[in-house]
Amino acid sequence: MATDEEIKTEFKRSGFTIVEEDEILKRCVTLCINYSLNPSDLVSSWELYHLNRHFIDQAVKKDDMDGFVLHLQNEQKESMIMGEESGLHIYSNRDVDMILDGVHEDTEEIVTTPTNKSQRLHPDPFDSISRSRDYGYYTGKSVGHVTPFGRRIDKFVVKFNIGDLAAHAENGNNNDVENSEDDIIIKRVQTSQRCSLKVNGSGPEPGCRFMYDRTEDRFNTLENRIVRHADAFVASGLYEELVDPAVASQRSIFAVGMICCDGEGHLNDKSILLQSSSERTSGQRVPLDLNRLEQFSIFPGQIVGIEGQNPSGHYLTASKLVDSVPLTVTADADQPPAKRQNLDQEVLAPAEESHEKSEVSFIIASGPFTTSDNLLFEPLNELLAYAKRKPPQLLVLLGPFVDSEHPEIKKGTVDATFDEIFQVEILRKLQDYVEFMGSEVRVVLVPSIRDANHDFIFPQPPFDIHIPDPEHQMTSLSNPGTFEANQVKVGCCTVDVLKQLSGEEMSRNPSGVQIDRMSRLASHLLRQRSFYPLYPPPESLPYDSSLAPKALEISSIPDILLLPSDMRYFVKVLSIGEGEDTAKCMCVNPGRLAKGEGAGTFVELTYKGDPESMQASIISI
Repeated sequence: MATDEEIKTEFKRSGFTIVEEDEILKRCVTLCINYSLNPSDLVSSWELYHLNRHFIDQAVKKDDMDGFVLHLQNEQKESMIMGEESGLHIYSNRDVDMILDGVHEDTEEIVTTPTNKSQRLHPDPFDSISRSRDYGYYTGKSVGHVTPFGRRIDKFVVKFNIGDLAAHAENGNNNDVENSEDDIIIKRVQTSQRCSLKVNGSGPEPGCRFMYDRTEDRFNTLENRIVRHADAFVASGLYEELVDPAVASQRSIFAVGMICCDGEGHLNDKSILLQSSSERTSGQRVPLDLNRLEQFSIFPGQIVGIEGQNPSGHYLTASKLVDSVPLTVTADADQPPAKRQNLDQEVLAPAEESHEKSEVSFIIASGPFTTSDNLLFEPLNELLAYAKRKPPQLLVLLGPFVDSEHPEIKKGTVDATFDEIFQVEILRKLQDYVEFMGSEVRVVLVPSIRDANHDFIFPQPPFDIHIPDPEHQMTSLSNPGTFEANQVKVGCCTVDVLKQLSGEEMSRNPSGVQIDRMSRLASHLLRQRSFYPLYPPPESLPYDSSLAPKALEISSIPDILLLPSDMRYFVKVLSIGEGEDTAKCMCVNPGRLAKGEGAGTFVELTYKGDPESMQASIISI
């Protein structure tokens, strides 16, 4: 049996140093026993793994051991395949697929022409290895290729849970997935009652004219925001008549304006400016001193109310900062008919009917929907397989779908257009899903500015989907967009506004007080009544001021706010307002369905009338 010293000596002889020596050596001894390896063979396998992964340093780290275990497992599988010379072969559902499709097992590469008809008779939704043999583009992967995503061990693990939702995918319980090798026939699961769906169409329409905004449009957008917020402060009756903050005054005043930065860097104590309305006041920028405040959170573009003094006319010293617009009731029924798009007549309830929110179940996932090492869209296949076993009323998919940041897309090595990839890998699979599940399930797609097959503009029009859908089961929203499902109002924005706010925010908190930073960042959107309150936006964001005013406005607090982000996944209940006027909203960041070559997360959610009674689970794919 291999010993710690023998393994350590072999690593040293090969020029490797061991970090956290005791733990790694103990694990290496276990690997030698499990895989019948001697120290020399183990180190040789590590060298091969080290070269394939392009590691820079010659160190053996604990973080790399999980990947090394997968490498050993793959080597063992290859050795078993080589043993077929003795007449032994292990059959799986992939062999059945190849027999059905007439594909020989020794096929090395797949190069085919486009076809409008899928050759697969009955696709196995649990098969995580999707092959693009009839898709009209070549990914360079052989039929027998097993990707790092396909070799993962932990599947459908619950990372985080709120409420009493008893998800069948508890930690370590993935028998349904593992046993799918022998379970070729998939039984259809009965779904719940079909939910109503209404899209509030205040965003740009497909084919709209964009990137023609003028300096006047940009000015008017900011001016109107300041005026609208100032009117809300006055209408609430809680504050005095607004005063020009740039005018010298010995008494305490109340002014409304936009936070700006005096320079190109980030906000600091010396660079904070307040810009007032040019229509109601002088429109000048005045330096703002917040040193007297114990707590605040500000960012460029934020509209705030400031109570303070400016005795010299050159510096406004704040004694109070109000960053939340007073809540007002804005019913969707008050919007013009042109601003409302009804997907089916069933949601147009008569005025005398009750508008109580009923229960609705969601599965929410955000792209990328394929790993960075291929375009097989394995995570999407797994997600749809899960949705077939535990069907929601509404499957919400947030872009990017054909990710412009994907290495294969950036290199231009794919023999298909972006629209063809979207049609084949996304829409066709979703069509198969809704046809398989019946008319009770619905799918909502929200684009992203990272979608290579869509307009690079924000706000963004919905996908122009041309598919036969008599049951209105599949629809696309603008980005950002809002919709109602069983009277539950949902808002969503696929731009990573949380990450961008995190980089621009300046805050101060009382010492010893714990603050939930993610809740605070998400609350900024609701307090500012905007899906994107940050201004100026980063250069990477194709912001169009001519489309922004209506599309970015949050007219009323939604019940659920979907904000996919590269930051850590979460499900949080946000409270906006005080006392009887408090409004609550559930904010969800489902994470990314694919992270590099590995698996990401999605959210399974059941909303039961209010955020306090909802049930949610964040599940690793």
